[in-house]
Amino acid sequence: MSSITDYIIIGVSVLFIIGIKFLSSPKTARKGNLIAAAGMIIALLALHKPTGDYVWDQGWNFNYTLIVIGTLIGAIIGAIGAYSVKMTAMPQMVAMFNGAGGGAAALVASLEFMRGATGKESITSFIAGSMLFAVLIGSLSFSGSIIAYFKLEGKFEKPITFPGQNILNGLILLVILGLCGWLTFQFTNGNATLLFTAVFVLALIFGVAMVMPIGGADMPVVISLLNSFTGLAVAADGFAIHNLAMVVAGTLVGSSGTLLTLLMCKAMNRPVSNVLFGAFGSSGGGAAGAAGDLAGKTVKPIQADEVAVLLAYAQQVVIVPCYGLAVAQAQHAVRELSDELGKRGVEVRFAIHPVAGRMPGHMNVLLAEANVPYDQLSEMEAINPTMERVDVCLVIGANDVVNPAARENKSSPIYGMPIIEADHAKTVIVMKRSMAAGFAGIENDLFYKDNTRMLFGDAKNSLNALVAQVKAS
Repeated sequence: MSSITDYIIIGVSVLFIIGIKFLSSPKTARKGNLIAAAGMIIALLALHKPTGDYVWDQGWNFNYTLIVIGTLIGAIIGAIGAYSVKMTAMPQMVAMFNGAGGGAAALVASLEFMRGATGKESITSFIAGSMLFAVLIGSLSFSGSIIAYFKLEGKFEKPITFPGQNILNGLILLVILGLCGWLTFQFTNGNATLLFTAVFVLALIFGVAMVMPIGGADMPVVISLLNSFTGLAVAADGFAIHNLAMVVAGTLVGSSGTLLTLLMCKAMNRPVSNVLFGAFGSSGGGAAGAAGDLAGKTVKPIQADEVAVLLAYAQQVVIVPCYGLAVAQAQHAVRELSDELGKRGVEVRFAIHPVAGRMPGHMNVLLAEANVPYDQLSEMEAINPTMERVDVCLVIGANDVVNPAARENKSSPIYGMPIIEADHAKTVIVMKRSMAAGFAGIENDLFYKDNTRMLFGDAKNSLNALVAQVKAS
């Protein structure tokens, strides 16, 4: 590899790292995407082959034309999807795009492996192993993401389990690993093509079998985990086709996705193994037990005009958004309410829980779309110590992430999960359509607290009514 390529790869790697760094803040996330995209374009133009040829040395041949056509088609589909997708469907879109990335990585590795197995290209056992790893991880990421998509769509969000399921999944994985180990050193064997096809199919089946037992409440973690898998598959592809830019990009995505997965599990006080094998979110004894603890307790409804008075004359207001805000598409209404309160000198902050919504950063994206100032967004760790000084905590569609049972009820399935301590505010207003349980399928003790009032109805309509009442007060 020439020194020119070395310098290009170093520059591209720096752009990827800066892009991911900027993605850590909603304020710079868009810029981070553009920087990373610029790095990818440079990497594409600097494609390097083992022979030492560059893309620009090859001219506009058929392969290069296909690259351009594929890039344009993908860009058009991506742009249309990004502009047309509803905020409630954003997690599904992320799952779909992630699955497409995993599938693409698996196909690239498959084509390269078949070239080596048929003698069209000379490869080593290390490269063959890299290709098989990419096929395994990319395929299960593809099929697992498809199942995650359907779970987020509500098709079968409850865990689908049966006796001996984990044992069966373990056996499938062992067979896949055994075949991969054999093919790594016997990839030129006459049966290599057939066995490789078996690996591909079994990996797809394993992706389905891995995600099906996972409850809908854990889909944000699953999306993050599958995203890291896709990154690892891309990195393995980079080894297979001698593209260091793919190695760097895939490693960055894989490591950052893994870190995010661990952080989200920490935010729920649950290990990754519990997410993958715990079938959390199924109806069971935990929900029944919680219902028994709340027997005899009643909620206290409140009307919009009463809430408006509380908000208008408060000094500090904290708004806790969650999936219900996205369902009602009420992000612009909540920003308008925040602006009206700000005109009255009320300090308004938004409390963001790490796993609020149905994908990592869902609430940040939702509020950014409504142009909510970034300095009004506060993480859970920053908001909780100040909650006792808050006059009104307005909970919009949130459920499990503000459930005091996580702190008080040792029999609760979410006990130990860090929550936004909304119940510590002087007054709590919960906006919900009904008394339905949250995504985790358990009752919320917050609704029955003495300082909690329930404002029933569609979140957008209720927020519009609050804006009108605040303006009139």
